[in-house]
This record gives sequence, C-alpha cells and structure tokens, in this order.
Amino acid sequence: MERLKLKGRPAYPGRAAGEALVCPHSIQGWAGVSEETGCIIEAGHPEFGKSIQGKILVIPYGKGSTGWSGHFHSAAVAGFSPAGWLFSNIDSRCGVAAAALEVPAVADFPASVDLFTAIKTGDWVELDGGTGEVVVTKR
Repeated sequence: MERLKLKGRPAYPGRAAGEALVCPHSIQGWAGVSEETGCIIEAGHPEFGKSIQGKILVIPYGKGSTGWSGHFHSAAVAGFSPAGWLFSNIDSRCGVAAAALEVPAVADFPASVDLFTAIKTGDWVELDGGTGEVVVTKR
C-alpha cells in the first residue's frame, strides 16, 4: 500500500485516525449536515448521504455563515462527530468547530500540497494535531 506523509500547521492538539471524507468544496453548515443523523444533506453535494461520524473531514474552509461551527457542534452533541479535520486553509469557522468539538486538526498546508489530489474519500488518514504530521494510506 502506498503511504504519503504530509505536513501542515498544528491547529488543534490530539491524534486521530479514520477514513477520509474529502469535500473539495466544503460542506455547508446550516442545511449541510443533519444534526440528527450526522449525514451530509446539502442538496447536490457529491458526498450527499454520507456520515461525518468517525471520519477525517478534508475540507478547504468553512462554508456559509458564522454559525457554521454550531451545526457541526449540534451534530456532535447528538453523537455524530468527525474523528479529525484537515483544512487546506483554516478560517475562524473551522477553528471554532475544531475547538468546540475538541477534535484534532491540521491546517494550512504548503501551496505545493493539494489535499484534494493527494487524499481521496476512503483513504486511511492518521493525523497529529500537535505536530501537524499526517500519514495517508491509499486504498
């Protein structure tokens, strides 16, 4: 199996591992993630119907209003939380979500790293939010 090692900026401490759920256009907060099932419900989203539960969410940034993180928090309170986050360009919505959910996160990868080419949905991802180290095992 092919393994890739990536390095980003530590964004929230802790270690996480799980299957990647890659969303190059992010996920809308309101009307994007069901707070009752943890599934993506954003109309027309390529990953529609897939659960965020236990996944490593790979997204570029938050999408929508400043309440974006609140919708992920509500899903987490209901028992549906990602295992970790990879943000290509973290913004305040993402930072708040990582901290509110206390989910390890790595962000702000070098311009030479295209997360959405390097990682595909279903790849196994291990991340260390304290060091910024990410290992991807291709599936």
